[in-house]
Amino acid sequence: MDVDVRAAGDLDRAELMRLFARAGEGSPSASLWGDSDSEAAIYLTPYLDLEPGSAFVALLDDRPVGYLVGCVDGTRFPTEEERMRAVLREARLFRRREVRRFFARALLDLGRARLRQRETAGDLVDPRWPSHLHVNVAPEGRGTGAAQALMARWSDRLAAAGSPGCHLQTLVENARAVRFFTAEGFCPHGPTPLVPGVRYQRARVHQLTMVRPGP
Repeated sequence: MDVDVRAAGDLDRAELMRLFARAGEGSPSASLWGDSDSEAAIYLTPYLDLEPGSAFVALLDDRPVGYLVGCVDGTRFPTEEERMRAVLREARLFRRREVRRFFARALLDLGRARLRQRETAGDLVDPRWPSHLHVNVAPEGRGTGAAQALMARWSDRLAAAGSPGCHLQTLVENARAVRFFTAEGFCPHGPTPLVPGVRYQRARVHQLTMVRPGP
């Protein structure tokens, strides 16, 4: 089987949305509140709209199996909190019971963390690692080299842009992702705060920030 990576275009949007809904299957980050369209409006479509030059799709025998989206300079990109607020305003998500349950749990987590004076998950803002990325590969693309090929294309993108370094954020509990990013040269950075509202196998999960110098 041959893996190819190319720039993602407008015609790929529908397929990338389908991949977004499937790529996290079985992982701690598979879903937040159970609505893939609104979750994609935070972690996928803003990148396609605002920085299409940092969007790539991996194909296995000409069939899309994964994608990478990113941002070369995070100071010029809306924060995760800003993107989430926009989605909550526009999508009217609170009409759905599972969404209300998620955010009620998130508020409870935030309240407990503040009482205990503990950090919660948030964006990394550091000029040493201004770039960031999200990479997702569907189950049938795992173990094929698709993820590595996407990361190689991302490295080329950062080198061309002259980025001094990049970061990503995953979950401590996502052992498979942590192993992959470690093999790609990323190192853990900073604390591992609670991710409010998110549960995996009924347990709380924690954010892991990882960094890598530029190529």
